[in-house]
Amino acid sequence: MATNKKLQKWKEAKKQCCLNDMDIQMAKELGMSPKSLIKNIPAPNQRWKAPVKMWIRDLYEEKFGRIQIVKSVPSNEIKRKSIKQEKLSELED
Repeated sequence: MATNKKLQKWKEAKKQCCLNDMDIQMAKELGMSPKSLIKNIPAPNQRWKAPVKMWIRDLYEEKFGRIQIVKSVPSNEIKRKSIKQEKLSELED
């Protein structure tokens, strides 16, 4: 039950901060919590403050010296590949 609540909080932070899965992964590696991400959303009068997405990427690059690059693959493409692999393995047997 506790993990379900954590996942819900991360989903909420992802939605409010306009983040993608890669940004969430970087935030987790930096040790951030969903609450800290939501708390750092810039207000309209804080024009000097970077959006959360850019803030995470800057901190990640400072700490690890690189930006995590992951090629996103649509879920239907993954399903097709797994079906192809199953058919190939059946033919090999």
